[in-house]
Amino acid sequence: MKFGVDALVELLKAAGEPTRLRLLALLSAGDLTVTDLTDILGQSQPRISRHLKLLTEAGMVDRYQEGAWAYFRLKQDGDAAGLARTLLSATCDNDAVLLRDGERLAAVKRARAERAQEYFKRNASGWDELRRLHVDDAAVEAKLIELIGPEQVETLLDLGTGTGRILQLLQNSYRRATGIDASRDMLSVARANLDKAGVLKASVRHGDILNLPLDGNEYDIVIIHQVLHFLVHPELALAEAARMLKPGGRLAIVDLAPHSLEFLRDEHAHLRLGFSHQTMEEWLAKYGLTVERTVDLPPGGSASQGLTVTIWLARLQSAPAASEDRAPALVTGSI
Repeated sequence: MKFGVDALVELLKAAGEPTRLRLLALLSAGDLTVTDLTDILGQSQPRISRHLKLLTEAGMVDRYQEGAWAYFRLKQDGDAAGLARTLLSATCDNDAVLLRDGERLAAVKRARAERAQEYFKRNASGWDELRRLHVDDAAVEAKLIELIGPEQVETLLDLGTGTGRILQLLQNSYRRATGIDASRDMLSVARANLDKAGVLKASVRHGDILNLPLDGNEYDIVIIHQVLHFLVHPELALAEAARMLKPGGRLAIVDLAPHSLEFLRDEHAHLRLGFSHQTMEEWLAKYGLTVERTVDLPPGGSASQGLTVTIWLARLQSAPAASEDRAPALVTGSI
């Protein structure tokens, strides 16, 4: 980090106010809304919003909209954010004000976790039924980790993040990550799970997998885990995934092989009964992606009917072709 005198003074002014320094400390621990911050700091919403605006303009804080709610977090990259982290590292661990803020933050996160757990309980029975149809999740996850490899990348994107499981599973594989999901309920679950796991380098956002609220060519790895079979036009999701990748970046798809379990259409909203190797390879090639590995994981146990899970790992070889008109997706992903 190197700053000119004027720029450095302006950044120090932005951070050098008690409430704003407290906000930076809180936002370094995860995504929070203005309401969360007013509850923790005991200050008015207009005052908190004004401080957040100054920090955002200074490049220290990220702001993103999720329906009627705006979320804030300490920026993950950039020199201004680096300076903010340097200032926070200089604070005393036993400072009474920051300790009290931390206790109130913990209470906000506990309430968030309780709401998320209630939603998860209401829906868990359907997910458990699906899990019984295919190979154990642990086997799928172990194979995905193996295919991704041990080398840590700069950026990872999880499309249809669901409960945020992939962001937790691959936390040693990236320096920063983003999860996208269309369900605000599932995003609440994901935030609670990331809080519980202490994963601070990943954040989740509301978005449509076919019209992502992100700039392209920014990610080293994109994951699409058990999402495509919910889509009318899964190939368009692949186009968006390709758009997100840096040149040479990799796309990992986890989904179902072709099957004949028609009840999944009616009872679990599956629109596609799996994908063949050929179909997936043709779609990926259309968007400049070459399949490097394909792994089939057949169902475990002695069930007469079951689902094979397939993992495709592809690499972006060229700039993706311009995508067709986008269709609304609004589906959730990993559970």
